[in-house]
Amino acid sequence: MPSGSGVRERKSEIEPPRAPRSLAESGLTLTQLCDLLLKQLYLHGALLGLQLSRNARLPFQVVDQALRFLKEEKCVEVTSGELIGRPSYRFHLTDLGRLRAREAFEHSRYVGPAPVSLADYTEQCRRQTVAGIPCHPDTLSKAFEHLIIRPETLRELGPAVCSGRSIFVYGPPGNGKTVIAKGLGSFLNVYGGEIYVPYAIQTEGHVITVFDPTLHQTTDDAELLAAGWADTLSGTSAPDVELAVPDDLPDMRWRRIRRPVVITGGELTLEMLDLRFDTTSRFYQAPLHIKANGGVFLIDDFGRQIVSPRDLLNRWILPLEERVDYLTLATGKKFAVPFEQLIIFSTNLDPRELVDDAFLRRIRHKIPIGPPDRETYAAIFRLCCRQRKIPFVPDVIDFLFQNYYDRGRTPRASDPRDLLEIVVSICRFTKQRVLLTPQVVSEAAARFFCEV
Repeated sequence: MPSGSGVRERKSEIEPPRAPRSLAESGLTLTQLCDLLLKQLYLHGALLGLQLSRNARLPFQVVDQALRFLKEEKCVEVTSGELIGRPSYRFHLTDLGRLRAREAFEHSRYVGPAPVSLADYTEQCRRQTVAGIPCHPDTLSKAFEHLIIRPETLRELGPAVCSGRSIFVYGPPGNGKTVIAKGLGSFLNVYGGEIYVPYAIQTEGHVITVFDPTLHQTTDDAELLAAGWADTLSGTSAPDVELAVPDDLPDMRWRRIRRPVVITGGELTLEMLDLRFDTTSRFYQAPLHIKANGGVFLIDDFGRQIVSPRDLLNRWILPLEERVDYLTLATGKKFAVPFEQLIIFSTNLDPRELVDDAFLRRIRHKIPIGPPDRETYAAIFRLCCRQRKIPFVPDVIDFLFQNYYDRGRTPRASDPRDLLEIVVSICRFTKQRVLLTPQVVSEAAARFFCEV
């Protein structure tokens, strides 16, 4: 049951990738950058040099190498800008340039920020791995202080986080396995610092998009807005800029984000763990577990996927052991990518019914999450009341245990939340103040615990 934990986030201590000062440092070939610029001009018409630079997220001195080549090849024409300097020049396509742009679109329709090289992506992932993030009893307790969690569970979670290896969380449904997994993601954000993810990577001449705004929570929006990078196509003029790039300028092809927490459940298939190639756009999208690099990848309801647990673990035998995965392009070419996330398998099924001992050995940490005892249940109920501003009545706990839990019903950590939702609904319907009166509690419990 999340709420504000009061834990102060620390600033990222991971150095951002440095901006390239030449085409060679960018990891792109001249042809790749030229094709990207041609496609930009084809879609948007004439653009300033600075606009082309910002669209590609590259320093102008790098983009200018390609622009000079395209001018020599008679693919672009240049008109002077309103200000002094090539960044303010206006570039537009010639007939030959439009032909070249259409040819570039046939290979790939990608026109986003320039991709980074696979080698640079791999190096950055190793720098910001989840393994080695400082984790101690006091820091882990602070990260979970907004939850009611047993001390023995924290003692099991701590070493698992320190290892950065796979975790198997199992137990009856409704006892907080998913909440605990999300809590680990929050812990990584607080004590692991922010990380960097590229818009896209490229290998073997193919573009693979990685940054996903639905999964990656950015922390650099205000800085980009202040620097004028938020809207790269607005305006008709641009300020004069220096061609030299300061040594401390970050590479704008990367976004600074909180460590991601990617959750998938019964919908997971083996196809979702492979590159997704769009035959229309002709570029790839990275699979979920690659987007989770540097953070947490939670497979919820493990064992209830369409794919069998055995097939899923077979797919990940090498990644779990070697921290590297192999993806395959549409051409059949395979390449290695980092597998640098804290992967959590969560299930309410018996682990031994899902996989055999050989597979369980590959999952380093196995943590049972059982039903709460009476004391823990009362603490959860009290917390849920406080969150909903409902006066807590201790007699309610006695009533629930005497009439239900002591008669064979197993308590769940989610029961207090669900019961109180029914209480609130009853009180709203009857237009009365939300209070835990015997009549309301009895009515809510009868509805909640009824046998179907």
